[in-house]
Amino acid sequence: MFTRNHRRHRSGGFTLVELLVVIAIIGVLVGLLLPAVQAAREAARRMSCSNNFKQIGLAIHNYHSAYNQLPIQKGGTGTSFQATRVGTDNSNFYNGQRQSIFVGLLPFFEGQALWEQVSNPLVARTDGQAVAHGGIASAPWPAFGPHPGHVQYPPWATEIPTLRCPSDPGIGLPALGRTNYAACLGDSPFRASSGATEQNLVVSSERAQRTRAAQRGVFVARQSMKFRDILDGLANTIMAGEIATDIGDRDTRTAVNYNDGMVMQAESSDAATTPVGTPNDCSGHAKIDPARPQFWLPGATVSTNNAVLGRGYRWGSGECMFTTMFTMSPPNSPACVVLGNESGVWNFWQRAGLLPPSSRHQGGCHVLMGDGAVKFVTDSIEAGNQNQSPVAMGGGAFNSPGSASPYGLWGALGTRGSKEVIEADF
Repeated sequence: MFTRNHRRHRSGGFTLVELLVVIAIIGVLVGLLLPAVQAAREAARRMSCSNNFKQIGLAIHNYHSAYNQLPIQKGGTGTSFQATRVGTDNSNFYNGQRQSIFVGLLPFFEGQALWEQVSNPLVARTDGQAVAHGGIASAPWPAFGPHPGHVQYPPWATEIPTLRCPSDPGIGLPALGRTNYAACLGDSPFRASSGATEQNLVVSSERAQRTRAAQRGVFVARQSMKFRDILDGLANTIMAGEIATDIGDRDTRTAVNYNDGMVMQAESSDAATTPVGTPNDCSGHAKIDPARPQFWLPGATVSTNNAVLGRGYRWGSGECMFTTMFTMSPPNSPACVVLGNESGVWNFWQRAGLLPPSSRHQGGCHVLMGDGAVKFVTDSIEAGNQNQSPVAMGGGAFNSPGSASPYGLWGALGTRGSKEVIEADF
């Protein structure tokens, strides 16, 4: 008789304990790898940001080769339409020389299609409606566009990838087309907004003198500049800097403080008085939240009280808040502007002041040098005496016209012809 041995075959599945152990191991590995993955992603975004800046630098050099000058900060069309548009909104028919350098650079960084819209009369509106502009039937937007704040002019509301840093989360309304890059105007805010002109764009002799004394950067408002003006050398002079755009969180770098304890001399004044006010008036501002030093207290008077006036909100506008930076306070320091004495609170966004570069990167920001090189500047760069007033007419021994920058290496990098010797690495 044959006997049959019966064997029990064990199931091939995991026990509950084994499954929990595997899940725990996977969780530990994910916890270890996730920071490295995030760091790698940020490194890629930072490299992409640097590449965008290099494209802008190449565009500036190509522009100079084509026109034998740099693009003008606050250039554009003037007030020639004003006399013939009585009773209408004149800002629909000219831009009042308030455009940024990026408008002229459009054809030089693959923006030819947008340039065609800007440089020719345009009928379209952002909301798609067929509404006459300025009360005149069938009136198109003028060539080179209206005032850069017009939300219904499609080019001004267009996001340009070359002008955006992938690390910056800001997007959409209430901003128009944002920019993360800004022209460097040097180490002093005086006459930075209007240059040598008055509100009617007429050059004043006194204002021209004040502009020459204080405006020492690569770009000067409403003035044609060339590479030959950069006497300190292209490789030693900052041409533009990175800026973070505002996201409505009262960040001291992007929500600009105004008319709230700053005493810096108003740039609209023509009087040759001794300049007052220092970078530390902003960096040590009483309205900075002591528990969260990167944010303003709720009671502070900042630009985001008006939702459309955040830092970097208008790539087409040459106003200081949107597309300029200064080498006074170190990168990622608080931003403040001071009201002029001509109007009042409404025009604070036209003013210059403490507007340092900033970024969403860790520990610093990118700057574009005159030779086209992009460098990363840390927040700890040597910035001289932050209790010293900027260079201006009427300045004393340390801030009179022609003085070395009071703001150390950082200030020296922002001036085009002050004869400082750059010895330190940055």
